[in-house]
Amino acid sequence: MKFFKLTLCFLLLFLSGCSTNKEATAMTTNYFPSESAQHEGTWLTWPQRYTYGRHYRAEIEPTWIAMTKALTGDERVHIIAYNAAEQRRITKLLTHAKVTMSQVDFTLAKSDDVWARDTGPLFVRQPNGKLAIADFKFNGWGNKAPHQYDNRLPAAVAKAKKLPLLRMPGLVLEGGSIEMDGHGTAMLCRSSVLNRNRNPGVSQAQAEAALTKAFGVTHFIWLDGVKGEDITDAHIDGMARFYDDRTLLTVSKSDFNRLYDGIHQQDYERLQTATNAAGKRYKLVTLPLTAKNVRGLDYQGSYLNYYVGNKVVLVPTYHDRNDQAALQIYRRLYPDRKVVGIDVTALYRYGGMLHCVTQQQPVG
Repeated sequence: MKFFKLTLCFLLLFLSGCSTNKEATAMTTNYFPSESAQHEGTWLTWPQRYTYGRHYRAEIEPTWIAMTKALTGDERVHIIAYNAAEQRRITKLLTHAKVTMSQVDFTLAKSDDVWARDTGPLFVRQPNGKLAIADFKFNGWGNKAPHQYDNRLPAAVAKAKKLPLLRMPGLVLEGGSIEMDGHGTAMLCRSSVLNRNRNPGVSQAQAEAALTKAFGVTHFIWLDGVKGEDITDAHIDGMARFYDDRTLLTVSKSDFNRLYDGIHQQDYERLQTATNAAGKRYKLVTLPLTAKNVRGLDYQGSYLNYYVGNKVVLVPTYHDRNDQAALQIYRRLYPDRKVVGIDVTALYRYGGMLHCVTQQQPVG
């Protein structure tokens, strides 16, 4: 009987969004603004030495300094620092780099790693127009990595910024596993969202119901993806991105198989025939891969994992001859923003690029 009650309670939590916690709960449909909509700021989880050591931190930290310097020209940068000692150290680094520190603030919270897109706060606009943070469970991409602190980061940010925390029980979700165009459409891979290592027993229909409640999306583009080829089980933001509600960014058909071993061409065909929430087919804009394998790796790099700020577009670069071709495409796409190349060679060796380590906070 006790097991039955617990199971019934879990089902009710999942289906209705009810919560026994004091935090607010998503009882009505929220709205997820487009990533390119006006930002209040950008969240970064700063590299620290406590999980993977000083060498890891030193390798990738220059990317965080470069991102912060580029973004503080026209929006705030909110930094999650592991502790007060790290805050002091980061402040010295940024001051030395001549970053405008009046545009930077800190939230002290322990973290396991740096992937703010997956573990940081996912901001939504509630029906009353105010911002809140949607809090899905994070389990280290299917229990592949330490995650006890990262799983708590949305709650830590909500508490620090005095924002409602909308508990989303019953669904594990990383921010990089879902792309939303801000106009009702979401794009995802079954290999990461519906993987048994995240959401055993959760059907596609149940996942869609939870995502509609959390983000207000009503139209879904599902790719199969591929399991086990990287730690994320093929996040969508490494395969295709929304430029707007009429345009998708991806790679050429011949390059698509190079993104992940074992990925099916049927997924590319789904992108070619995908429609938005209004039933209109998307235009596809293709970006190159790097001309050569990224230094120290046996595969090429992608330029899809970029980040849009208020006045800048941060684009991953690799010291490759195709860097300039990718930067030129983004200059055409975003003529009113400054396109800034950020060297991600070191970061890419650990499995991610710029979109993976940033999280936008909409104006609100």
